[in-house]
Amino acid sequence: MKEDKYEELLKVLRAIAPGTLLREGLENILRAKSGGLIVLGDAPEVMEIAEGGFNVNADFTPANLYELAKMDGAIILSSDAKKILRVNTQLVPNQNIPSSETGIRHRSAERAAKQTDTMVIAISQRRSVITVYKGMLKYVLSPLGVILAKANQAIQTLEKYRSVLNKVLVELSILEFEDTVMLYDVAKAIQRMEMVLRVVNEIERYTSELGVEGRLIIMQMEELTANVEEEGLLVIQDYATAAGEKPPSDILGVIGSWPAEDLLDLSLISRALGYPGSASILDQHVSPRGYRILEKIPRLPLPVIDNLVKTFGALSKILVATIEELDEVEGIGEVRARSIKEGLGRYREQLLQERHR
Repeated sequence: MKEDKYEELLKVLRAIAPGTLLREGLENILRAKSGGLIVLGDAPEVMEIAEGGFNVNADFTPANLYELAKMDGAIILSSDAKKILRVNTQLVPNQNIPSSETGIRHRSAERAAKQTDTMVIAISQRRSVITVYKGMLKYVLSPLGVILAKANQAIQTLEKYRSVLNKVLVELSILEFEDTVMLYDVAKAIQRMEMVLRVVNEIERYTSELGVEGRLIIMQMEELTANVEEEGLLVIQDYATAAGEKPPSDILGVIGSWPAEDLLDLSLISRALGYPGSASILDQHVSPRGYRILEKIPRLPLPVIDNLVKTFGALSKILVATIEELDEVEGIGEVRARSIKEGLGRYREQLLQERHR
């Protein structure tokens, strides 16, 4: 799913998530087996296709929505769902707009959403299902128990992916200290980071639909994904051939837009970093600029890291630089130069310990 459509879906799901007054009203209608058609927004394009009904202009409450849904026709709410504006209204969208629905209520909802780009909610009396339409988007809400089970399963997958990613990053860091990195190692790390981020996107969809019921899932997800995207951007900044010309976020965005099968091809990832697309390119030796490793040193500001990379050009040269050479870099005094040398040494020892766990 493209990023703009994905964000649109999350926005829609949050508007009707458990914990909101709107969702409470929808659940009341669903439990009563009475069906309903609800439009969020009274923009001119909505009112043009609305015929008849009554202006009520009442405050929104779940009880009011439930009682008014007993009438035929659509209910028009304000876009923020704080006011009930009109009830018993007939929606007459353009009949030439294609619809995949068979029921009259759902067909009207789909066409109205496409024509006005407004959120329209259809509640099926017969099937007890809530379907949400917004522009070309259609989403059928699943029972909370089903969504919660899927979210927990996704969290377990995320734990496994994060564990593998940690091992890959430790190995990459050790190779960077030894200056023996192959492009394969870099592509593998980026691939694993993107796999984690894709599971995060899936969990975000579930938690948006779960609303207040998804708080524990969100806490677990945030703990498992701390700094993953930031680390991915630093890897790209270390190895992209056109550093400075194309922001790392743009490169990560391109990789994130690929279908799952393309993500499995490491040579495609190397091509996204600016390297030739040949199969043998993954065996090429590459040296990091040093952004990611230097970022591990406590209290080392980003401008200082930039100055270090610009001065030395590669992590391997920073590692062998003397305290006097480091001291000459703008923003680094003798105290900070010693701190950098000691910090790099400590981090290397930490990596070696983690490798043998």
